[in-house]
Amino acid sequence: MCSTEQQAATTRTCTCTCNCECPSFVPNKARVNVNLSPDSVINLDHSGDPMLFESYWEEMGEKCSVVIPGWRSMSYFSNVDSLCWFLEPELADSIGRLHRAVGNAVTEDRHVVVGNGSLQLFQAALYALCSPGGPHPVSVVSAVPYYSSYPEVINLLQSRLYKWEGDAHAYNEEGPYIELVTSPNNPDGFIREPVVKQGRGGGPYEADAGKLIHDLAYYWPHYSPITRRADYEIMLFTFSKCTGHAGSRIGWALVKDKEIARKMTKFIELNTIGVSKESQLRAARILQVIHQDYHDLESPTKLNFFEYARCLMTERWYKLREVVNRNETFTLPQYPREYCYFSKQFIEAHPGKFNIYMFLL
Repeated sequence: MCSTEQQAATTRTCTCTCNCECPSFVPNKARVNVNLSPDSVINLDHSGDPMLFESYWEEMGEKCSVVIPGWRSMSYFSNVDSLCWFLEPELADSIGRLHRAVGNAVTEDRHVVVGNGSLQLFQAALYALCSPGGPHPVSVVSAVPYYSSYPEVINLLQSRLYKWEGDAHAYNEEGPYIELVTSPNNPDGFIREPVVKQGRGGGPYEADAGKLIHDLAYYWPHYSPITRRADYEIMLFTFSKCTGHAGSRIGWALVKDKEIARKMTKFIELNTIGVSKESQLRAARILQVIHQDYHDLESPTKLNFFEYARCLMTERWYKLREVVNRNETFTLPQYPREYCYFSKQFIEAHPGKFNIYMFLL
């Protein structure tokens, strides 16, 4: 955390406990020193892995450790009285408290559904929003540029419930549809709103109306300014983007409609019979630590995850801009294995081709 004196001193680096050079307090010319040869390659294969946060969690030591006795969490069930019966109460409580502290999502009168990452929750939401036995698969759209895995995931099972229809800007068909709204967007980082005209057949869940799934994976303080509490029917979040713990495979959905939440839970039950208790307990502990440190302002040098991560992301952003602003052509392997040459002018003309979070992570 930066002191008032450090914030005022724009000619020197920040001395945060994260030990990074906080670009917000360093003159433009002194921010970065990137030395790359013309043969340098930016490898986007298996990119987006949030290992850059590893040093923070190493610094936390045993504070986030969880000891699980051999007899604990043996049952399929976490809470038989809960709609999402495999959701650990500790995780549900930690999720609610962190959202309320950060102010990025409405949690009141919402059902929490836990999944094996947000991707499983996304599939569960598609299942829940599509009525079986319809005459045609429900069209699924998203405004370009959209997350590159959407078409593949939607078409993978060749479901009779839904099908991928591409760009939401170009969609103008009658009948039910589902629009995916990712905000901040992957790949370009912009704040998004629905594109297809809503309510053509009535209310948000009537037969001919559009239905929305909001993917808010990046709506956290280290990626984007938190300007309001998101208040949508279905909101998806992922542990991997919130804290960097991608390997735990934990995601959660905040769902307003009880029947939709019930159907999503049923999908996960049929798909994986719930979610690992060990992963949930680890996630709960880490979210608790973030929440505690987020409110602990006693020490100006105390580690705060969101401040640390924002500082680090900003530093990497300036390094990326330094490379691009050189007006040089550099080699970029387009995911997964196609190699192309992109210049600064091409990047600026085709912003949707580049996943900014892949670069920064």
